[in-house]
Amino acid sequence: MVDVGAKDSTERLATAQAVVFLQPATLEKIQRGKITKGDVLAVAQVAGIMGAKRTPDLIPMCHPLLLTGVDISFQEVSQPDHRGRCSITITASAKTTGPTGVEMEAMTAASVAALTIYDMCKAVDRGMSFGDICLVSKSGGKSGTYMRPA
Repeated sequence: MVDVGAKDSTERLATAQAVVFLQPATLEKIQRGKITKGDVLAVAQVAGIMGAKRTPDLIPMCHPLLLTGVDISFQEVSQPDHRGRCSITITASAKTTGPTGVEMEAMTAASVAALTIYDMCKAVDRGMSFGDICLVSKSGGKSGTYMRPA
């Protein structure tokens, strides 16, 4: 693990995303609350927050951080793409004040939320897939601000 003891504590914020691709009928069941396991997006939101908090347990070289905030939101696209799939874009933001960034916590939150959607919906759509798991932006620290190009 990298020694961050001499680094200045600054406010740090990172935002990541993941996209879940699914059949239109699956998205409709999610929207109508017809998935047997329960409220898919509510559970995925909690799972994403828990994932952010457990990042150092999953990623060996991550420092344990005192997160001051984690936010998970979802954007549903009901119009099927050229492959006939709808999507749910998960946006996860993590915040802390400290000597190291929260990029991995934000990316873990988005990934765990996507995995949770799959787990809750796999009985009706085993063909779901994920994509575009990436860092969208980050601020704070010595390296400053990063914004993913559009």
